[in-house]
Amino acid sequence: MVRLDKIVTKAGDGGKTRLATGEQVSKASARVEAYGAVDEANSAIGVARLHTTADPILDPILERLQNDLFDLGADLATPDSPELKFEPLRIQESQVLRLEAEIDKLNEKLSPLASFILPGGSPAAAHLHLARAIARRAERAVVALADAEPISAEAVKFANRLSDLLFVAARYANDEGKADLLWTPGANR
Repeated sequence: MVRLDKIVTKAGDGGKTRLATGEQVSKASARVEAYGAVDEANSAIGVARLHTTADPILDPILERLQNDLFDLGADLATPDSPELKFEPLRIQESQVLRLEAEIDKLNEKLSPLASFILPGGSPAAAHLHLARAIARRAERAVVALADAEPISAEAVKFANRLSDLLFVAARYANDEGKADLLWTPGANR
């Protein structure tokens, strides 16, 4: 169990932070950027959930997703090292497969797309679209980290599926896609 007794430590005042391994790194490192972007996506999902609490299908999916995003953050905060004295928490294939199943479950209720969708619609959908855009940035940060140093392949897959789930969830929150706002190319020329 994680225990946080003291929040203000002043340890980061010099622009450094510690990874789960205890290694000190810059707060601007690719690893910190990746798990920070995942945390931002998770926070945006938390705001979206203010509008999904009454939905017995969507809200539990988002709750599971938020928990898994903490797992992803822990995975990203723990570089592989032969000196590790603990088993690192890693994203598992089963978590990626569950995301795919939940995408399919939500998507089966939606009509096929005839156009790109403008972010918006219901409050839940608008917030889920914002979370999706943040998740895309998080995915880019995870891929940049993977280009720089080894990380879990499942973490990269999970980051890729994340925005897909949020896109489908936003459509689902827009009256199962019936209230989607469609892009009209060149509408204001």
